[in-house]
Amino acid sequence: MLLSAALRAGLSCSRWGALNRAFSSSAASLIADGAQNVDKPREKMQYDVLIVGAGPAGLSAAIKIKQLCKEKGKELSVCVIEKGAEVGAHILSGNVLEVRALDELLPDWKKMEGCPVKVAASQDYFYALPSATSSIKLPNPKQMHNKGNYVVSLSEVVRWLGKHAEDLGVDIFPGFAGREVLYNWDGAVEGVATGDMGVGKDGRPRTTFQRGVELRARATLFSEGCRGSLAESVIARFKLRAKAGAEPQTYGLGLKEVWEVPASQHKPGLVVHTIGYPLDHSTYGGGFIYHMDNNRVALGLVIGLDYSNPHLNTFKEFQRWKLHHQVRKHIEGGTCLQYGARALNEGGFQSIPQLHFPGGALLGCSAGFLNVPKIKGTHTAMKSGMVGGEAAFRLLTGEGAEKQEKGPLNLSLYQEALQRSWVWEELRRVRNIRPGFRAGLLPGLANAALDTYVLRGGAPWTLRHRSPDNEALKPISTPGLSAPDYPKPDGKITFDLPTSLYRSGTNHDHDQPPHLKVVDAGVPERLNRPHYAGPETKYCPAGVYEYQSDQYGREKLHINAQNCLHCKACDIKDMQQNIKWTVPEGGGGPNYTVM
Repeated sequence: MLLSAALRAGLSCSRWGALNRAFSSSAASLIADGAQNVDKPREKMQYDVLIVGAGPAGLSAAIKIKQLCKEKGKELSVCVIEKGAEVGAHILSGNVLEVRALDELLPDWKKMEGCPVKVAASQDYFYALPSATSSIKLPNPKQMHNKGNYVVSLSEVVRWLGKHAEDLGVDIFPGFAGREVLYNWDGAVEGVATGDMGVGKDGRPRTTFQRGVELRARATLFSEGCRGSLAESVIARFKLRAKAGAEPQTYGLGLKEVWEVPASQHKPGLVVHTIGYPLDHSTYGGGFIYHMDNNRVALGLVIGLDYSNPHLNTFKEFQRWKLHHQVRKHIEGGTCLQYGARALNEGGFQSIPQLHFPGGALLGCSAGFLNVPKIKGTHTAMKSGMVGGEAAFRLLTGEGAEKQEKGPLNLSLYQEALQRSWVWEELRRVRNIRPGFRAGLLPGLANAALDTYVLRGGAPWTLRHRSPDNEALKPISTPGLSAPDYPKPDGKITFDLPTSLYRSGTNHDHDQPPHLKVVDAGVPERLNRPHYAGPETKYCPAGVYEYQSDQYGREKLHINAQNCLHCKACDIKDMQQNIKWTVPEGGGGPNYTVM
């Protein structure tokens, strides 16, 4: 969709032509010369600003830069690459959108053509679910009041933002995954290389081979979303977490479906949140039910990935949550349209790394700006993108800042500006709520009430996360651990995994190197399976991992990479950090349209 629009636009057309010629020429030479030419130099393209990831943060940055160019009479080239087959294809979120950042970026958004932000939140309900058959209506927490917010599909919103960015002259290239960060002679970031396409499982080029392209820029902004592979490599290389004195990031896994329901039970703008069942009191998480437009209902379960029971199955927890009467009544008689899953940052203020490094910066969920008590991060991601985009513009043009004449930018100006913005104060005031739940549900609720209503976010202390999520699992030999009793799917409210995966639209070319890398192939057999009951077969919401017996009866880990939803749970939760998620061939993965 955006690609065809790019081909009709002047600048985008010329840039796309160059990119396409680069791929075509390198492919022709490789097919002619053979596999030994795989390492031949890649074609290069130069931009002023390169943005990796076409999500809310990245697109907001691109739009802001082009707005400032128009306002100040400047010209900067801006490129956005996106690993999904189209903009929005890999976007999954709740989503009740707080429009504060949107108001700042596009003040006339309500009047803009095709704007999908239409359904105002109308009612808020909050329930505790003590068991599978009981519920208690609770006062809605202060942070979860949604007056003035809108129930949206975030994948629809980013497609709309992408179209607007293109109209302003931004080059957007969907289907091209950033695989490698490029560094100059002194170690500064100066762009990324897209992945080669048409490489077989054996690592040799197929007849469809296309060499990746080097996209170089003076400012490279990483907005890959939660646990982005390139952003994580940059955080590690420049020790950004240590430089900020940040706590380990902690994560949740969100599983979501969108249903079409009978008009008689559809209530546009209705917002419902739940805590408790099916999760035990030691496992952080909760559910959401949002009534969208067109008789659609979005619902999902978020599970904190610091859970300790290795028997917990994330997909089956989500399915049995839907059987509770406070959930079931919203979708009974309807049709499930789409399924998906995605990790989300839950570390908050104390887990934010240093945001800038030589040649670039971290935007949105690549840094971790989710407001956990609000269950909202789109508005903070967008604001970070706007601030980052403005900082890059000022440093490149000298408008309002000392111009950096050449070389990769020093974007410390971005961090300074963001720390003065409302994002920083908003996250600082709620910093102690999520870590309070490490003590369990009831102590966590008590701490949240104290922090919100008595201390009002002004506590003189900051609670710590202390350890990463991969260290939380207990061995199956731990006394008191038991496997949950999961009901069989009924095909009406609950479903089996293959059916749900079909609804995600996920797809990967089978003949490509696996993008899920097991560092030590012996660890699953020696440790994970015998001592932790093979937790990767349960925390993955896509059935990517399974154990199969070899010819000697030994159970070996088998990877179904084609099922991958790009949720990153394996990269986060594996005890030994033995599984590494990397980008597959561009365009692979889920194909979300209404998530």
